[in-house]
Order: sequence, then structure tokens, then C-alpha cells
Amino acid sequence: MNKKLNCVLLIDDDEATNFLNKMVLNKSGITEHIETVLNGKEAIDYITSKGKYENKEHFYPKPKIIFLDINMPVMDGWEFIDAYKKLDEEVKDKMIIVMLTTSFNPDDKIKANLSPEISTLRNKPLSYEVIDEIINTYFEDYL
Repeated sequence: MNKKLNCVLLIDDDEATNFLNKMVLNKSGITEHIETVLNGKEAIDYITSKGKYENKEHFYPKPKIIFLDINMPVMDGWEFIDAYKKLDEEVKDKMIIVMLTTSFNPDDKIKANLSPEISTLRNKPLSYEVIDEIINTYFEDYL
């Protein structure tokens, strides 16, 4: 990889999954900054620099890739997508959303495929193959 992504955002309420996904991302070397939040509300706050992320003295980099869980408290993955749709285009800045799930519910796959905001749906946890596929598909200018 010639250049690294400025940030990857993990949205998942499961600490063990976050640990594994962060480990795979770190070893893949695609980014220097990995931000982890526990639900969709925290993610919207992060992306829009609101709530605890509203700090003029600290810069929070905008993610290029968002790995999004479906089932979470406060704001689940689908509610996050609904809130994300309402954001200004310059805030979204061509972020790639990868929905990660352990769900075998076929409705989730259909719903994800019908949502233009979701680039792809993959099983948890992250793998090097999935990361390579995403980089090759959406960030070929980084190779």
C-alpha cells in the first residue's frame, strides 16, 4: 500500500469483536488511526464532531471506511444508516460502509443490498481477505 487511509471507524458494542477487528486492521497496515465506538449514536457524534467529539483542541480524523454492526443498543446499525443518510454530503465525504454481522437473517442481506449507503455486507470478525477486497475495490489509488 503506497498511502494509508486517514482513519477507520469500528462501530460495535462487543468489546471482543472490536479487539479482534482492531488487531486485524493494525496488522493489515491500512491505517494509522482506528476509532472504536459502541453504537450508532456515538458514531454519528464522531463523524459530525458532536458530543464528546466536539473539541476544538483535538482533531478527530474522518473515517474512510466504517465497519458497522447491525445489533447494538442505543442506535443499531439500521438506525445509524437512517441518520447517516441525513448528513450533508461534505460530512460523509465518500465514506465506505461495510456492514458486519453474525446474523443469518436473509432479510438483513436483502435490506443491506437495497441500501446504497452500504457498500457490502460481510461476516464478523474481519479478515485480511475482506480488508484486501475492500482496498482493491474502493481504494485502488492507495495501492
